Amino acid sequence: MKRLLIGLVIFVMAPISGAFAQQQGYQVPSPALAKLVDAKLLPSSFLSHDGKWLALLERKRVLTLDELTLSEKALAGIKFNPKTFMRDSRRTYLSLEFKHVDTGSVIRPQGIPADAVLRSPQWSSDSRYLSFIVEQDASATLWVYDIKEREARQLSESTLNGVVTATPYYWLPDGSAIVVNFAVNHGQPTLKPKAQSIVPIVQQSSGEKAPARTYQNLLKTPFDEAQFKFYAQGQLAKVPLNGPVRGIGKPTLVKSFSASPDSTSLIVGMIDEPFSYQVPYQRFASVWQVWGMTGYPLYELARQPLAENIPKGFDSVRTGPREFQWRADQGATVVWAEAQDGGNMKQDVPHHDYLYTISAPFKREPELLAKVERRFYAIEWADDEVALLSEWRFSDRSVRTSVIAPRAADQNRVVFSERSYNDAYKDPGQFVYTRSDLGSKVLKLIGGRYLFLHGDGASKSGNQPFLDRYDVKTNSATRIWQSQAPYYERVKGLLDDEGMRFVTVRESKTEQPNFFIRDLNFDTLTQMTRYEHPYPEFNGVTKEQVKYTRDDGVELTGNLYLPANYDVTQGPLPVLMWAYPLEYKDKSVASQVRESPYEFPYFGYWGPMPYLAKGIAVFDDPKMPIVGEGEALPNDSFRKQLVASAKAAVDTLVDKGVADKDKIAIAGHSYGAFMVANLLAHSDLFVAGIARSGAYNRSLTPFGFQGEERDFWEAQDVYASMSPFFHAEKINEPMLMIHGDKDPNSGTFPMQSERMYAALKGLGKQARLVMLPNEGHGYRARESILHVLWEQEQWLDSYLFSEATVEGSNDGEQQHSDNAVSQSTQSD
Repeated sequence: MKRLLIGLVIFVMAPISGAFAQQQGYQVPSPALAKLVDAKLLPSSFLSHDGKWLALLERKRVLTLDELTLSEKALAGIKFNPKTFMRDSRRTYLSLEFKHVDTGSVIRPQGIPADAVLRSPQWSSDSRYLSFIVEQDASATLWVYDIKEREARQLSESTLNGVVTATPYYWLPDGSAIVVNFAVNHGQPTLKPKAQSIVPIVQQSSGEKAPARTYQNLLKTPFDEAQFKFYAQGQLAKVPLNGPVRGIGKPTLVKSFSASPDSTSLIVGMIDEPFSYQVPYQRFASVWQVWGMTGYPLYELARQPLAENIPKGFDSVRTGPREFQWRADQGATVVWAEAQDGGNMKQDVPHHDYLYTISAPFKREPELLAKVERRFYAIEWADDEVALLSEWRFSDRSVRTSVIAPRAADQNRVVFSERSYNDAYKDPGQFVYTRSDLGSKVLKLIGGRYLFLHGDGASKSGNQPFLDRYDVKTNSATRIWQSQAPYYERVKGLLDDEGMRFVTVRESKTEQPNFFIRDLNFDTLTQMTRYEHPYPEFNGVTKEQVKYTRDDGVELTGNLYLPANYDVTQGPLPVLMWAYPLEYKDKSVASQVRESPYEFPYFGYWGPMPYLAKGIAVFDDPKMPIVGEGEALPNDSFRKQLVASAKAAVDTLVDKGVADKDKIAIAGHSYGAFMVANLLAHSDLFVAGIARSGAYNRSLTPFGFQGEERDFWEAQDVYASMSPFFHAEKINEPMLMIHGDKDPNSGTFPMQSERMYAALKGLGKQARLVMLPNEGHGYRARESILHVLWEQEQWLDSYLFSEATVEGSNDGEQQHSDNAVSQSTQSD
């Protein structure tokens, strides 16, 4: 395949001159930085349900530029490859191996095409087969690996349809077959626009409020609608491990499908017209039915209309039945939620949701299962006596989980956990699952009363992962095990019913992550894998979890990394800070520590860590909490709190003798880029900034952004105050902006960076804009990532290592000299 010749679009201010400004095309950073792009990390792991085999898959971390520039479609809020009918996804894998948990023996499957990438691995309920999608240049077919026969087999010749159903296949719980969504039109001639399809595009509002966020890649024309139907059309089929493939029903626009625990029925969601040019496919009209395994409709669950008019609010929902699911502990019982507040959580009602249920043969009327005070979030099933019902509310960031008896769900509920979902210290962890006698996924319930939980174990001293046994009868938890310093160790899967033997991932500040078996009965720890240090060039880097306090009393933390062999007696260093603001409703919660001081340093190409190789210090993830307590909303004082957090971080590093106060740069991605521009506009704490894939003008996201629910017309002062575009004249430090020119993320249109750059250029500010061809919100091509690392390296060299002087003007603003960019020879 011939490489497409695509050049980077780079805009540079006139004062920035020399080799840096004049470079064209893709560049490569220093060798130490470039090596990080190809470093092999801990593989993704999938433990078989019987605990005997660990499937280990090497993630495909980057694409080639050729792969990135392949023809790609963007319709109805989805980006996908029209040749393979697979959605754009980072979760693809290059290789597969199996490790036996007890013996340590390794199987490296043969017969899988060498040029393929793998997707969507799933174990069968009997743990004999691992299924996966093999994606090649123009196909995506279903395969299984038989762990007993040591054989890889292709189960389908036809290509699966992952355009709408991102995971286009699922095992039947009994393990006898796999239900697949095949791409009906794969291999058919693609649609071509006709002259008569070019018509005026007319949209008309009805007078009903229909707020919508700024979605991208929406349908725009009748031809887009025709293409969407062409690519989204799927054919459900039952694919046995041995025997002929049998179609299920007729081709349709499959939105969702799932099999009943007894493997006899399907819940099928189908997209219906009319489509929308304002919202993505998730809000299109839909029909939901229960089908038998031949495709015969047994029961119609709902006909959902087009949902352009969902009320504002993160916990607002469409009216009518929604969130259909099978009750996992019974053969064929459907459960769903229905709003009792018109979909608007701001309505004052005693119960915002009801849960309804209906069972096979689906002849009776639905029954009320449970009343939910807040908004329904999830239900986890064990049996008829034990389930966990979770509900939430955005206004106070609350989540509550109750133990219920499904046979009488509104009686004798016991609150298991109630907290702010931002409150890491009160996070009880995640429950452990197993397989029922039917093969369905259910809570691991022992003796009718004990459940298991594992979690991060956040505390003032840092994360200490744990394993708990929870007694349903007494509503109390017993700590079975907890990670101990100087290691950071977390549970990956249980190997027995007592919680005494389990697989973990263990690491320390100097030891890279590896898999272990911990046996509490014999107090033993057995190492399963011995992966090599992924970044030996960074040996000797030190890490410290720094704690400090903002001027309003909010306690903060950040991770300080110092270059190898550095000692504070050598004097202060240039510093790169990399952060991301988060919103809270409670100061004490905002102050919580959410990392471990004993984690192995991750020197990935994405964030600030590569630049330790340049001899600078890195302050990673210094907390930037935006708190709105009581009736106050966080963003009412966004700028004040943001600057206060940044000042506290800078002052702490300077007081420690680590940072040169005149050589500190600030960087961030997405909302972090928004933070960077605001800090440059409203403080003089930093010498330069790096802002990637950001948004800068909040009037372009008028129906909310990040955690802001109010629209522009309700809070114009807040939108204006928070938008650095409105304050661009105050930015007196050079800012590097990087953005993918195909960014699909809601709110971060590429235009945001282009307009911000135009504003800075027009105002005579120092700025550089790099638009990466064919890249999205994150950057995937190896050439793009290397170039981003180079851009950032040059920028930091220019402003952290230059001898340029900074003079204060009469009005207190900083003016940087014209020769601030040095000549250097050296990745919402």
